[in-house]
Amino acid sequence: MKKIVLAGGGTAGHVNPLLAVADAIVRLDPEAKVSALGTEVGLEKDLVPAAGYELDTIEKVPFPRRLNKAAFQFPARWRRECAKTRAILERREADVVVGFGGYASAPAYSVAHTMGIPVVIHEQNARAGMANKLGARYADFVGTVYESTGLKVGKQGTIERVGLPLRPVIAKLAAELESNREQARERAAQELGVDSKRPLVLVTGGSLGAVSLNRAVAAASKDILSVAQIVHLTGRGKADEVRNLVEVNAGEGHLAGIGPQSADEGDYHVAEYLERIDLAFACADLIICRSGAGTVAELTALGLPAVYVPLPIGNGEQRFNAQPVVEAGGGMMVDDAELTPAWVRKHIPALLNDTDALLAMGGKAWEYGIRDAADTMARRILDLADRHTV
Repeated sequence: MKKIVLAGGGTAGHVNPLLAVADAIVRLDPEAKVSALGTEVGLEKDLVPAAGYELDTIEKVPFPRRLNKAAFQFPARWRRECAKTRAILERREADVVVGFGGYASAPAYSVAHTMGIPVVIHEQNARAGMANKLGARYADFVGTVYESTGLKVGKQGTIERVGLPLRPVIAKLAAELESNREQARERAAQELGVDSKRPLVLVTGGSLGAVSLNRAVAAASKDILSVAQIVHLTGRGKADEVRNLVEVNAGEGHLAGIGPQSADEGDYHVAEYLERIDLAFACADLIICRSGAGTVAELTALGLPAVYVPLPIGNGEQRFNAQPVVEAGGGMMVDDAELTPAWVRKHIPALLNDTDALLAMGGKAWEYGIRDAADTMARRILDLADRHTV
C-alpha cells in the first residue's frame, strides 16, 4: 500500500489543488493511503476532513522577513514544528511527501529530505513563493502551472508544466464544454435565470470583491447592457454600491438577482457571491476579473476569454499570472488604474460586438489551458512511491 502525505494549505488556492490531487491518487490507485499536513488556522482544517481525508496539523512558522522579535524566535519554533512533522511522517510511514506551498509545506520538505523520502512540489503561481523555492532543491519532481516560475531543482529533480489540478466542479464543466458547449450553456442559464441566447459578461473580483472593477463596470452599465447582459459578483458588503451605480447610470428596471426567479426581472444580475460559479462560467462570453493564479488557470482550462485586471499590490504576481495567456491571445490585460468607466465604455461593447475576435480569444485560451493536471501529478507521485517502496 502506497502512503502519500500532501502538505499545504492556508488558502483555497493551496487547498483546492491539494484535494484535487488527493482524489486523483485514490482514483488511480484505490489502495493508496492519502493524508494531509496543514495548520489549525487555514481552510484545510474544514475542507480536508470534509473531503474524507485525515489531517495532521502543525503550527504556522512564517519565515522572518525583517530583524524583529519573531526573527529571534524563529529557530526554536522551526525546530519544534520540524520535530512534530518528523513524528507525523514516521507515523504515517510516508512513501512520498507532496507540497503545494503554504506554511506547512516548508517543514515537510525539509524533514522529508532528511528522512530520505521523495519530495514532489506543485507550484501554481508564475512567481513561486518562499516555501516552494526552498523545497525545490530537494524535490524529485516539480509540477508548475507556468513555464517560468523561478524554481531551481537539484540534480535529482525534474520540472514540468502540468497545469493546475482543477476543482471537481470545474473539471466536470470543462468536459461538458468540450462535449457540447451550447447544451452546457442552456442548462446553466436556466439555473441562473439568465437568457441563454444573449451575450453575457461575468464580473468578479473574488470573494472580497474589487472596488475598481465594481465601480468601472457599474458606471458603464448602460453601454454594456446595450449589447449584453451582466452577472456581477460584487464581493462581500459591496452589492449596494453596485446597485446604486447601475440605477443612476442605466436607469431603473435593469437590476435582477440570480436564480430561476430572476428570469423575468432585469438584465443586470447582482450578487455578493455565487457558490456555483461554474454556472456563470458556462454562460459567460467574457469575464472581467482579477488575475489570481487559480482564476487564470480555471478560465483557460474552460476556454473563456477574459479582461484581466491584476491586483495592484505586492510584487506584481497577478500580472505575471496573466501575461503568458495574454501573449498567447487568450485574453486582454488592463492596469487597475486604467480600468475606468471610460475605458469600459470604449472597449467592452466593441469586443462583445466582434464575435469572431471573442471566439478566437476563447480558442486561444483553451489551447493554453490544461485540463488533466490532477491526473498527471497523481501519476508522478505514484511512480515515485513505487520506486520508494521497492
